[in-house]
Amino acid sequence: MIEETVQRIEARIQGAETIPVERRAELLQLLATLKSEVAALSPAHAEQAGSIAGFTDVSTREATRSEPDPKLIELSLEGLAQSAQGFEASHPRLMEAVGNLSRALANLGI
Repeated sequence: MIEETVQRIEARIQGAETIPVERRAELLQLLATLKSEVAALSPAHAEQAGSIAGFTDVSTREATRSEPDPKLIELSLEGLAQSAQGFEASHPRLMEAVGNLSRALANLGI
């Protein structure tokens, strides 16, 4: 489930013509970091990580739309932050990767 979500996010970023090439490369690098952190998760944390991946997917979809809605982006990023709160202490590197990706999406100038 998480791997499929990450693949959808990657495809969405690669196909987003509204994102400048250099920003797209930055996002893909951040996503690669996220992938490696997700791969290191234990099965016991998979459900919570799935929630984080889902909100990351929604945030990416909203940020890469041809006509993004700033309110929907804000709401999806808030959901991402809420889903990630309890995960920070046990998985700081994963949360750093999620934070970096969400900041990069928020900073796309939308």
